[in-house]
Amino acid sequence: MERRIAPSADPAAALRPPPVLPAPKHLGRLAEERRARRAAEEAAAARDAAAVADLDLPAEGEGAIPAVEAERRRGRGALSNAAGRFEPHAREAFDDGWQSLDDLPAFKTTVTPERARTIITRNDSPDVGFDRSINPYRGCEHGCVYCFARPTHAYQGYSAGLDFETKLFAKPDAPELLAKELSKPGYEPRTIALGINTDSYQPIEKEWRLTRRILEVLSDFGHPVGIVTKSALILRDLDILAPMAERGLVKVALSVTSLDHKLARVMEPRAATPQRRIEAIRRLSEAGVPTAVLVAPVIPAINDAEIERILDAAVAAGAGEAGYVMLRLPLEIRDLFKEWLLANFPDRYRHVLSLVKELHGGKEYDAAFGQRMTGSGPYAWTVARRFELATQRLELNRRSVRLTTRHFRRRPQKGEQLSLFGETG
Repeated sequence: MERRIAPSADPAAALRPPPVLPAPKHLGRLAEERRARRAAEEAAAARDAAAVADLDLPAEGEGAIPAVEAERRRGRGALSNAAGRFEPHAREAFDDGWQSLDDLPAFKTTVTPERARTIITRNDSPDVGFDRSINPYRGCEHGCVYCFARPTHAYQGYSAGLDFETKLFAKPDAPELLAKELSKPGYEPRTIALGINTDSYQPIEKEWRLTRRILEVLSDFGHPVGIVTKSALILRDLDILAPMAERGLVKVALSVTSLDHKLARVMEPRAATPQRRIEAIRRLSEAGVPTAVLVAPVIPAINDAEIERILDAAVAAGAGEAGYVMLRLPLEIRDLFKEWLLANFPDRYRHVLSLVKELHGGKEYDAAFGQRMTGSGPYAWTVARRFELATQRLELNRRSVRLTTRHFRRRPQKGEQLSLFGETG
């Protein structure tokens, strides 16, 4: 049976929009959520714009240091390349209207041989557990924007920014200088820290092999050494490290700042990936080399949430000790870090700097011994307590590996008589 519908008496009724019915309740909630997200995004954009004013840099047109073009600094950590603090003149690249900036080459790594007079550097800092160190290289290609060694490049007449990552110095006679210093009659052996100022296993070590030759000298003399690195290249030297570990002559600390691959790439563009560093801990431990993990630096509101995860992964790989260092912003690092932070985490800019100042009594950095590595105040206490609880849970730092000097034997000097039993007098 067919049902017929009578046509409307009003032809215009077909052209009118249908009546608006009340929207289901769940659609109202979705609309509210969209409005809330849009408001949050607008607020974040406003904070980002306001954050620019917080940079303690000269205003544009008054000697400001602009960021170097992204293509020229691809794969680098710093964004700018301000002149060194000891330089009498500031230099700035600018476009004169003829697209002259397009002709500037990308930053490439160069290595300049440096003839040093001595190779062992001594310090009396109560904040570190060693009084002597060796740095076969100046500058570091890893590109960590927060590296505390950046300001030292000013002594070479270079910038703490991109120059520090690209204009490197190597000490080709470092192994020979080390053997000479260890052979002095008055030398008293104590653990030498290797790669503290700049990473001794940074990429140029593949070609220069200075760290490997230094380890060969230390092994030959029976001298203890502690190594800190962010590079999996250390596994290349397991044939030296494992026998040294059997004699109690070496321990290694791997610095792991994040397990997030993307975050690690932003923080340390040319260092080994977090997974490769954890794998290095595993292989070193399996070879009998005492290993530790360093969460260094802890950057407030950037990687501080990962402390427990990093320690968990390191312990699973075989690490027996752990430590951490809070972010430090001395000298040029302050402005370099602010540029980096604003470019990569603009929404956290104010919050990060607020926590940094909280660490140092309202200042962005405090160089006082006992404060500079850990900071003070509620936030510093919270991080310290979290780290303490995690190490207790994981049974880290139960036993600290102490290296020995009992194997140390210096080479006999020319004309020096050997003892009856083959030991130097």
